[in-house]
Amino acid sequence: MKGGIKGGMSAGNETGMKAALHDGQRDWSGAELDEAVGATSARLEEANTRVLATLMDNAAAFVVLDEAARRAGAVHVPLAPFFTPAQTMHVLQAAGVDTLVVDAPFAARQPAQPWSPFAVAGRALMHTRLPHAPVPLPPGTEKVTFTSGSTGAPKGVCLSGSAMRRVADGLVEALAPLDIERHLNALPFSVLLENIAGVMAPRQSGATLVTLPLADVGLSGSSQFDAARFDAAMRLHRPQSVILLPQMLRALCAHLARNGQRAPASLKLVAVGGAAVGAGLIAAAQRLGIPACEGYGLSEGASVQTLNLPGAQRPGSAGRLLPHARLRVAADGELEIGGALFSGYLGDTSAVPAEASWWPTGDLGHIDADGYVHVRGRKKNVLITAFGRNVSPEWVETKLRGQPAVLQAVVFGDGCPALRAVLWPTAASIDDDALQTAVDTANATLPDYARVQHWTRGRAAFDTLSGLATANGRPQRSAIARLHADVVEPAADPLIDSPTETLTESLTP
Repeated sequence: MKGGIKGGMSAGNETGMKAALHDGQRDWSGAELDEAVGATSARLEEANTRVLATLMDNAAAFVVLDEAARRAGAVHVPLAPFFTPAQTMHVLQAAGVDTLVVDAPFAARQPAQPWSPFAVAGRALMHTRLPHAPVPLPPGTEKVTFTSGSTGAPKGVCLSGSAMRRVADGLVEALAPLDIERHLNALPFSVLLENIAGVMAPRQSGATLVTLPLADVGLSGSSQFDAARFDAAMRLHRPQSVILLPQMLRALCAHLARNGQRAPASLKLVAVGGAAVGAGLIAAAQRLGIPACEGYGLSEGASVQTLNLPGAQRPGSAGRLLPHARLRVAADGELEIGGALFSGYLGDTSAVPAEASWWPTGDLGHIDADGYVHVRGRKKNVLITAFGRNVSPEWVETKLRGQPAVLQAVVFGDGCPALRAVLWPTAASIDDDALQTAVDTANATLPDYARVQHWTRGRAAFDTLSGLATANGRPQRSAIARLHADVVEPAADPLIDSPTETLTESLTP
């Protein structure tokens, strides 16, 4: 592999103790990290930092800055490296950020700023003070995480330290039987799931973080993933746990199958979240030795609420509740959560949940007799066909993505007699016949009203570069519909335009 990946698994630091963090170059002991946190916290306090934003690659320095901000009483706003300049500016202003710390390459993109060196944990960073006025924040806010923004503008979710710690505590308790000692950080630290489940919880349990530059684990931008490079990193560093997005798991399965390999034997848990996974992909992963377990959560619940676990899982479900979480199903089928809720949205004082309240997730689902949570899809995305049948598009999309030929699928059909789909294949070499076979196979598992009758190959990849996906990889339905309007919104449909008596006759037994 060009460039290689430096630094394999170390037995520990020079004292023989287990490392708190390994960054590919060296081990960091818990004492060394704590010393760096103390020094950085003092610098933040000296500068009267109220709201700190960081824009950087995964590194020990991020872990130090995150904990230093907490110790200094400052609010931390992790910025996604894949946000556009306009999105980044929106976040900085909306959160009232007064101190910005970035990796040097990010500073070079904005030479007009008065940047100063700011070394943290041996990493050469740059920082600048910003003139933004303070903004009101809910009491106790320690972190503001920004969602991708389904319409392009990221939305700030304010989280208290107590809510985040409850989630970390719940994860530590649930994962204790697995005795995980090494966790590989494969998602950006700006992603709340990795920030809490991949940093806070492992740090609390005493596990070693294997924290490499994102390029070393095959990730670039928000949707470019090199499964071969990720596989090489796993074999070199031998982690016992990792968190992946469904697209990453699918790419890893394809890589292993193509090369006749199985996953590294060191793995005990591969937690998968961010979008629906599907029983088919979980089964395929497990056949390849990947201990894949699907979970479910949202930023308003301070990350993860449910998780399947090895020996206690039901493929196709999102798992059982973690110790910190509460969940119930409302009368209309919407899932509501409690237990570790956010403190409110940035700039919106009308949405402040009480400590013991329930929060509507916007997702539809149910809890089976054994306590496993099943998520059907977004409430707002429910389609009502011309025959009056309610269909959650995510349900059908999960079935389609479970086919080897389909990487992404978006289903439409509101008001139409039959569902329509836009498909993006797993490889450019996959022809339309293979996609039709995939649709036919998925349809065979669905009732007739939920089957896809019309489909088209996507005209662009579903990613942020095309504007067809959010920063965390979720398809932008409205943008995809506009690009394929001639297919998903046909000008005329013979069945809809049929005389009423003909349609009535077709429905008569």
